[in-house]
Amino acid sequence: MPDTGVRAARTTVPVRRRARFELHPGAWWLWSLGLGTAATRTTNPLLLALLMAVAGHVVAVHRSSAPWARSYTAFAKLAVAVLLIRLAFTAVLGSPVPGTHVLFTLPEIPLPGWAQGIRLGGPVSAEALLFSGYNGLKLAALLVCVGAANALASPAKLLKSLPGALYEAGVAVVVALTFAPHLIADVQRLRAARRLRGRPDRGVRGLFQVGLPVLEGALERSVALAAAMDARGYGRTAEVPAPVRRTTTALTLGGLLGVCAGTYGLLTAEGGLYGLPLLLAGALAALAGLRLGGRRSPRTRYRPAPWGVRAWLVAGSGAAVAALLALASVRDPGALHPGVVPLAAPALPLWPAAPILLGLLPVLVVPQDRKEPS
Repeated sequence: MPDTGVRAARTTVPVRRRARFELHPGAWWLWSLGLGTAATRTTNPLLLALLMAVAGHVVAVHRSSAPWARSYTAFAKLAVAVLLIRLAFTAVLGSPVPGTHVLFTLPEIPLPGWAQGIRLGGPVSAEALLFSGYNGLKLAALLVCVGAANALASPAKLLKSLPGALYEAGVAVVVALTFAPHLIADVQRLRAARRLRGRPDRGVRGLFQVGLPVLEGALERSVALAAAMDARGYGRTAEVPAPVRRTTTALTLGGLLGVCAGTYGLLTAEGGLYGLPLLLAGALAALAGLRLGGRRSPRTRYRPAPWGVRAWLVAGSGAAVAALLALASVRDPGALHPGVVPLAAPALPLWPAAPILLGLLPVLVVPQDRKEPS
């Protein structure tokens, strides 16, 4: 009996320690969205590769062994597929970028007169492929950043952290975000089972034989999820007075309109004076509306995730990368958007590249989850 007590004490200490240093899932999403915003401000392949390397390193350090954490590999493969598809479409359908360095020529299919401006096949230049590759790499970097958020932030804990007014929408978003990780886990499990039985798990035949059990498992999971949501009272709201409902609607809609108008003012040269105040006022009004709207969804939270200093540092590092890249795109657009005509190799600008390294701050401030042997 004394040995059992000692073992229990030893096993509970790491759990408390992990709960103490647990990072808020919203911080991971803000960090990844900051990196994704920075990726949309440039087409420089070296800067985009640096952004993806930063996101991949943070995921490699802090990714857990949960099923939803395995989705990063799928997002990385999807990013590669998007890049290759973009290059293939450019080669087949052509590009508006003029090029003199013809790499190869595809057989051109003649089209009728009503399809003027569209071609199938023909010469493919290096300038056209390079321009398409730059833009495809930007979308690939954005997918990698979103995959990093899916691999680092727990969807269930993120749902608990949402305000009450967004609870129902948050449940739908979380279910949508967890669909791909569960689907990937089912495919891996079924392929491993088929390999153990000596059956093929690759090719068209293996795809069809694995697809049906995966679809059946998805349907069963959907029915179980619907029953669990109904048992927990999902969609049931509390009675709220009519004046409170009207005030909530006015604050939320007015705040969102103010955010849109303020954002438009910041993006234009004429609205620089009123853009920021209108954006801040709209954000405050929207937050007040969400606060009042939370009364319609009375619910309690068990052990809510704390938002501490580490969460501020992680979220701030992503926001800093996005803000500094946006500033660099205004001051030196040529470095962030290299040209392809004439054909030249892109250069790595040190000033925009240095702020991207701020995205590695989570490696320094967030303790690693040391996995103990069972």
